[in-house]
Amino acid sequence: MFGFPFELDEFQKDACKCIENKQSVVVCAPTGAGKTVIAEYAIQCALKNDERIFYTTPLKALSNQKFSDFSQKYGADKVGLLTGDTSFNRNAQIVVMTTEVFRNMLYCTNFGSISDNMQKVRYVVLDEVHYMNDEQRGTVWEESIIYCPTDVRIIALSATVANADKLTDWINTVHSKTNLINTDFRPVPLRYYYFDSSQPDTLLPLLSPGGILNKKIRPEKRERRYGQRGKLQQKNHVKDVVRNLYEKDMLPAIYFTFSRKKCDEQMEKCASLCLVTKEEQDEIRRIIDEYIAENPYLYKNKHIEFLLQGVASHHAGLLPGWKVLVEKLFQRGLIKVVFATETLAAGINMPARSTVISSISKRTDDGHRTLTPSEFLQMSGRAGRRGMDEVGYVTIVGTQFQSPQDVADLVLSDANPLESRFAPSYSMVLNLLQRFSLDEAKELILKSFGYFTSNSRLAGLTAQQDLNNEKIKEVSDFKCWCQMTNEDLTEYNKIRDIYVQNRRISKTVRKQEKHKNRPLSPEALAFEEIVKTQLNKMHSYNCDRCKIYKKHMKNMDLLSRYHKRAKELEKEIDNQKDIFWNKFLSHRNVLEVYGYLTDDYPTDRGKTASQVRSENELFLSEIIFSNVLGDLAPAELASVICAITTEDLRSDMYSQLPLSQKVRKTLNRIKDIRRKLERVQNENNVDDCMYINSYFCALIEMWANGEEWDNIINQTTDIGEGDVVRCFKRVVDVLRQFTTIDNVPDSLVFTAREAIDRILREPIDVD
Repeated sequence: MFGFPFELDEFQKDACKCIENKQSVVVCAPTGAGKTVIAEYAIQCALKNDERIFYTTPLKALSNQKFSDFSQKYGADKVGLLTGDTSFNRNAQIVVMTTEVFRNMLYCTNFGSISDNMQKVRYVVLDEVHYMNDEQRGTVWEESIIYCPTDVRIIALSATVANADKLTDWINTVHSKTNLINTDFRPVPLRYYYFDSSQPDTLLPLLSPGGILNKKIRPEKRERRYGQRGKLQQKNHVKDVVRNLYEKDMLPAIYFTFSRKKCDEQMEKCASLCLVTKEEQDEIRRIIDEYIAENPYLYKNKHIEFLLQGVASHHAGLLPGWKVLVEKLFQRGLIKVVFATETLAAGINMPARSTVISSISKRTDDGHRTLTPSEFLQMSGRAGRRGMDEVGYVTIVGTQFQSPQDVADLVLSDANPLESRFAPSYSMVLNLLQRFSLDEAKELILKSFGYFTSNSRLAGLTAQQDLNNEKIKEVSDFKCWCQMTNEDLTEYNKIRDIYVQNRRISKTVRKQEKHKNRPLSPEALAFEEIVKTQLNKMHSYNCDRCKIYKKHMKNMDLLSRYHKRAKELEKEIDNQKDIFWNKFLSHRNVLEVYGYLTDDYPTDRGKTASQVRSENELFLSEIIFSNVLGDLAPAELASVICAITTEDLRSDMYSQLPLSQKVRKTLNRIKDIRRKLERVQNENNVDDCMYINSYFCALIEMWANGEEWDNIINQTTDIGEGDVVRCFKRVVDVLRQFTTIDNVPDSLVFTAREAIDRILREPIDVD
C-alpha cells in the first residue's frame, strides 16, 4: 500500500492519505517511529506528477545526509542540494536544503523571485519542526510557515511535543487546511534500566510492573575522593556500565555525556574492554585505511587506536571528517559504543540498540539544570533499531546529584510544549518592508506562532492579574462600623493634616510672642479661631474616635498598592501581547536613524543589509560601508571577519598570539562603530548582539597565509579541532556573502574570494 514494500503503521497511513488528498499535515511521533516514510511518500507523489518537493532540515549535516540518501534512492539527477555554502542541481525535482535557505528563498534574498524559486513546487517538508523551540534559530521555522505560498503543501515532521494541536491550529490559520497526526506509538518499544553503583554487576529495571520506581534501587552515596591538588573527584562507573551492556547483548549503544572532555575520557577507559571480534577489527582497520587514504590529514589522529577496540567519541570538538568516519563505522555495526554529547540526538542517522544517559542534569550558561522531558525523549528515543531490534534499551546512570525518584519522574513525564522563539531582526524588517506596506507587515508579524499562543504565553501574567483583582475586591469589601467610605476617610485625613500643621504654627507664634512679652496680635487670635474651627470640624467625623481607624487606613494603603500593581500588570500584558510588533518597530527606528529606511522602504544600503545573514545585520553592513575593510590583505580580512563572527567564549579563555598591526587597528575602528550602534540600540530598546572576539584571529590569519593544520592546532590547547573548523567556516560564510550581496566594493569582493580560496583546504573544506 502507498507504494512501499512493507506494511505501514496506522499513523503513517493516515498521514499519507492527507498528502494524497492534497492537504498539509503535521506529524508528531516519537523519535525513531518512521516519520521519514511520510516524506518519502510525498517525494513519490511529486515524481509521479512531474512536480517538485523541497526537503528542509535544521542542520547542514542532516541536509548532506538526506541528499546522499535520496540520491542513492531516486537517482542523482533528480536530487539537488542547497545549504549555506553548497548549491548543486537547484532545479531538481527533489531539493534538500537547510530551513534557513528555504526562508531566504521566500524573502527573495540572493535566490531570485518567489515565482522562480517555487516553480512547480507542490510540497515542502519541514523536518525536525520541533526546532521551533530553539532559542537561536526558532524564528526561521515560523517565518518559513508564514511566508510559504498557500498552494504549497506543508509536511511538518516533529518529535513528540505537548501542544501539537496548537501548532496545527496555527498552520491552519496562517497557511492552509492542515491535519494533525499525533501518535505516541513506537515500533520498537523502550525498556528503562538504572545503573546503581552499589550493585555494579547488573542493570536494574527502573520501574516496577505498576509503573512506580523499583524498590531495589538505592540512592547513590555522596563519596568524597580527592585527586591531585586536592580536587574533589567523582567515581566513574562507565566501564561497569558498558561491561553490563556487553554481557547482556545490549550493544551497540550511544552513551550520552554532557561534556566533550568526558566523552574522550570515557572512551579511553572502555578501550581495554575490546568490544569487537578479530574479524570486526580487521574490517575496521580496512575501512580506516581506505578512508585515511582519501583524507590523509587524519593519519595522525590519536583516536584511531580506540576505533579498533570498538569505541569512539563524537562531539563538536572533533574534526567533521573524523565524525563522518565514526558515523560510517557505527552504521555498519563495527563501533559498539559511541560516547557523544546531546548534539547526536538531533537526527543524525546512527541507530543503536541502547542509549545510556550519564546524568539527568547538565551544565548550561545559567548553571546546572535538570534535563527537560523533551530533551530526555530525544536522547532516549535513539534506542531501538526498526527491523533489527524487538526492544530498545535506555539506561540511566545513578549519580549522587539526583535521586532515583527524580529519574523515574523524568521518564514518566510528558513532552514539553512548543514555545515560540519568534524574534524580529533588522533583516526581517528590511525584507518585509521591501515587499509589503507597514500595515501589511504588521499583519504578517501578528501571524506568528508566538502571537497565536499569546494566551498561554501570558498565562503567568494573567494569573497574577486575577490574584491582584481578588485582593482588590477583598480589600474593597472592608466594612466601617459607622458607614464611613474611603472618600470620607480621605477627606478626614486632609482636615486632620491641615489642623495638625496649623496648630503647630499657632503654638509657635504664641511661644514667640510670650518670649517677647507681647500680647497676641488680632491676626494671631483670628488664626487661633480658625484652628479651633478646624478642630471642631475634625471632631465631627466619626473617624476621629473610631477604634478601627488604623485598620481602615492600612486597608486604604493596601488598596492603593493593589491598584498601582493592577496598572503595572495591565501595561505589561499589553506590552507582551504586542511584544513582537514593538520589537519590529524598535528595529525599524534604528534602521531609520542609520538611513537604511526612508518612508518605510529600504534604501540602497537597506537592500544590502536585507541580504545579510548574521547575528546583527546592521552591524556587519555598517562595517562594510565604513570602508574599514578596504585595504586589508586576504588573510587580514579573514582575521577581522573572524573577530566579528566568533561568539563570546568563557572569560578564562584568551589567545596569547598577538594580532597583526592592520588587524588590530581595524578592530579598534570597528569598536567605534559598535559603540555608536550600541547607543542607538539602547535608546530604542534593541538588544541585538555584536561580537568582537579576537581569540581565533591570529590562527585564521596564519592558516590563510599557508600554515600547516598541525601547527595551527598546536597553538591552542583549550579549543577542539572541530571548534576551530566551525569558526573558520563561519568566516567563509560571511566572506561568501560579500561576493553575492549588492553594493559591496569590487576590491572587497576580490579580496573575499581570495580569502575563501585560502581558507577552504583540508580539513576545513570537508563536511
